[in-house]
Amino acid sequence: MTIHCAIIDDEPLAAGLLKSYAEKTPFLHLVGTYGSALEAMKELREHPVQLLFLDIQMPELSGIEFAKVLPPETKIVFTTAFQQYAIEGYKVNALDYLLKPISYEDFMKAANKALDWFTVSQKQQIYAEDRFMFVKSDYKLVRVSLDDILYIEGLKDYVRIYLADGQKIMSLMNMKKLEDYLPCPEFLRTHRSYIVHMTKAQSVDRFRIVFGDEYIPISDSYKEDVQQFFEQHTLS
Repeated sequence: MTIHCAIIDDEPLAAGLLKSYAEKTPFLHLVGTYGSALEAMKELREHPVQLLFLDIQMPELSGIEFAKVLPPETKIVFTTAFQQYAIEGYKVNALDYLLKPISYEDFMKAANKALDWFTVSQKQQIYAEDRFMFVKSDYKLVRVSLDDILYIEGLKDYVRIYLADGQKIMSLMNMKKLEDYLPCPEFLRTHRSYIVHMTKAQSVDRFRIVFGDEYIPISDSYKEDVQQFFEQHTLS
């Protein structure tokens, strides 16, 4: 996979260093290097990139301000000499935050994080469009429609997939692999042992998602994502 990226930094030395890092990273294709967000704005509107290495403290328009007007599909790695901006960076869903002076090792870690994100996102898109997957069960491949899934339960090295028609499919697979592949937020991890098809949920009762007589727990680790889903789909 090749990721199209750009660099925005008003410090020529810092921009040059990042450019050299990007050019020697095999899966990155550097589209351009810009000295300010305003300079980059027109070019990126016409030729959008997937990943931005974006300085935060710049004249006229800061990296944080620029990030707020970027399309959500553009992912950001902030680069800055000021550690106090880290929290603001994560508020705009930055993939990573690199503190100057930046080593190639740190740059590669951030680039690999971006590669992992885009790889998973691409797979999720394929599953979302195809609306089915094949899982191994009883020495054969079984076709499972995503629209038929109610929820998935993790059982050590196995998962049990609960379908709307009452069928249950056991497969040798871990929960993390399923969580990465299934389209989000349509499918959300609600607990260490559960992934729920959120559009199929009947109701929520005391931090549990209800499917008929079954109650799926919502643990503290996943509560924020689940609450956000329901808030976005609740009329008040």
